[in-house]
Amino acid sequence: MYKRFHAKLNRPMIIIQPGEYYVTKEDEIIATVLGSCISVCIKDEKNNIGGMNHFMLPGDFRMDDVFGSQSARYGMYAMEMIMGDLIKLGGDRSNLTAKVFGGGHVLHSINPNADSVPSSNIQFIKAFLSMEGIPIIKSDVGGRHGRKVMYLPRLGKVYVKALIPEANSKVAARERQYETNLRREVKEEDLTLF
Repeated sequence: MYKRFHAKLNRPMIIIQPGEYYVTKEDEIIATVLGSCISVCIKDEKNNIGGMNHFMLPGDFRMDDVFGSQSARYGMYAMEMIMGDLIKLGGDRSNLTAKVFGGGHVLHSINPNADSVPSSNIQFIKAFLSMEGIPIIKSDVGGRHGRKVMYLPRLGKVYVKALIPEANSKVAARERQYETNLRREVKEEDLTLF
């Protein structure tokens, strides 16, 4: 996560990476670039608090690492963390609304109708939000393209830009590298050093 100033929108902008989230009461922009990952822009409409996460894997509810891992790379953990931080800032669960983006099939070898990571991410987030009673008021998911997402929580506005094929290949390469790093991380987590 890093911060810079967005001159055109005249606001600070926090850029989140896969496995990160950010919640704010301030007049800031939260931004990310998505491929098969999902970002949920969540807001307490009444108390004007909002946030965004960026997760890569829905996680398997039968696996211990989904609940045991303190990583927002899993959808379950990413959603619990962002909702918890919203409440800590004074938000109320009953006022939450969501906007959902991502789940693009940017790795063209993947069949979009198969049980793939993008499809699983989309299914997970729809089920999770439905189970929590949080309405999805906007969404742009699926397809074969990546997305650049900029969220202004105070205004409740989201700007989404579909990425051109050249940018998609960069997102796909980044996702392959991220997947490799995750596999390495999981193997390292299995080790116990003493």
